Amino acid sequence: MIPIRFSLSASVLAGALALGACGSETPATPPETAESGDGTLAMADPVAPAIATASLKTADGRDAGTVTATEREGGILIAVSATGIAPGEHGIHVHMTGTCDGPKFETAGGHWNPMGAKHGLSNPQGSHHGDMPNLTIASDGSGKMDYTVKEATLAEMLDADGAALVIHAKADDQMTDPSGDSGDRIACGVFGRG
Repeated sequence: MIPIRFSLSASVLAGALALGACGSETPATPPETAESGDGTLAMADPVAPAIATASLKTADGRDAGTVTATEREGGILIAVSATGIAPGEHGIHVHMTGTCDGPKFETAGGHWNPMGAKHGLSNPQGSHHGDMPNLTIASDGSGKMDYTVKEATLAEMLDADGAALVIHAKADDQMTDPSGDSGDRIACGVFGRG
C-alpha cells in the first residue's frame, strides 16, 4: 500500500503542477541588456534618446547655466538655460572643439560647420550647423532658448574632438563671417554624453 500512496501522491503533485502551468501567461521576454562602462550588464532602454549636456562657465569660473542637446528625428534639439549673463541679445553657437580654456575660450575653435557653409541664419548661402538665433537675457541675468539644429546627429556633433557651446558678448548679425560680429566669448561649456 505504501507504493500505491506514493504513486497517488506523485500523480496528484504532477497534476497540480500541470494545472498551475496551464493558468500562467506566456513567459515574458527578457529585457534587452547592454554592457556598461565597467563591463557589467545593465538594462538597455531602446526608446531613450541620445543626450549630451554641458555646464556653462564664465572666464572667471562662475556658473553660467546649462545646455542639453537631445537627438530627435530630423535633428538635435539644443535647450539652453543661462544665468549670470549681462542683459540683452547675445550670439550663441555650437563650436567645433570640446575644450573651454579661459579666459577667451578660443580653444573651442570655430563654429561647427561640417558642410563648409557661410555664417548666419539669414545668409542666402546657407549657415553653419552651429549657428543659432540670438539668446535674449532678461534684466535678472537669465535666459532660455530651444533651437533645433536640422539634419544633424549627436555622433556628428560629438566627433573625435567633441563640441562646445559658446555665448558671445554681443548679438549675432546672422550674416557676417565667421561669427556674426558677436564679439568676445563670455561663457563656454563642453558637451558630454548624458
